[in-house]
Amino acid sequence: MRDKKRPYLDQIISSSVDIDKMDFIVRDSFHTGAGYGSVDVHRLLYTMDVINGNLSVDGRAVATLESFLLARLESFRTIYFHRASRAVQIMIVQALEAARDELDLLSFDEPDDYLRLDDYKVWTDLRECRKSRRIMQDLEARRLLKCAYEKTVYAPDELVSNVITKDTVRLNIQNEIANKAKVSPEEVVIDVPTLPSVPYHNAVEIQPLDIPVFKRGPSGKKEIVQLSEVSRIIGVLREFMNLVRVYTREQYRSRVESAARHILGETPAEVKVSY
Repeated sequence: MRDKKRPYLDQIISSSVDIDKMDFIVRDSFHTGAGYGSVDVHRLLYTMDVINGNLSVDGRAVATLESFLLARLESFRTIYFHRASRAVQIMIVQALEAARDELDLLSFDEPDDYLRLDDYKVWTDLRECRKSRRIMQDLEARRLLKCAYEKTVYAPDELVSNVITKDTVRLNIQNEIANKAKVSPEEVVIDVPTLPSVPYHNAVEIQPLDIPVFKRGPSGKKEIVQLSEVSRIIGVLREFMNLVRVYTREQYRSRVESAARHILGETPAEVKVSY
């Protein structure tokens, strides 16, 4: 439960600039070789203070704060939502769904039954299962699903994001693309990984990501301003980001790409270059 009298305690572990994000953004960026994670988190920490019960950042560190928030955005776009990574995840889910009735992996009699389900056992069971064997063979041979279409959609509120991520809506569009491309509906997968704006829980109601920033007045007193007042970048980061992708197998890629463009709109040129 949140401490309404001391919201900064919640903000330390769950906010736009919590310690978990400061850790994984820098660490994952380093281990994947992505350079944008080189954020001076120590400067952020040293310039923070508690003002009116809220964790606030010194206005002199706004540039560092912007770099941190942009690094978070890029981490999701290029690491956690990487096309190949998402393709593998989709195929594993497909294998699990195909083998559901035969393997019954979610049926446990004892806690030890669950503990035995490590990566090796699940992978081996899926590889030996008749219904999921082909998918697992493709994974091992790195015959991954290919991204035939990609488009980034920024929605200003959660409602729009929920609409585009509803299973029924997604399945209808998948079937429409499959019919247009003249392939089986099973050969088309729409993936919509969503990066939401992260609400900054405050003692008073403010917009998500509108992080309190303090400046010193003529008397030296710390005065609160909202980040959106001193940073134009925050306006973009406040929105939800949906990456709409259409995956299919290599042999159907061209047909599915054409059908997806017809139904979902043209793919931006910068995305085509990075296919």
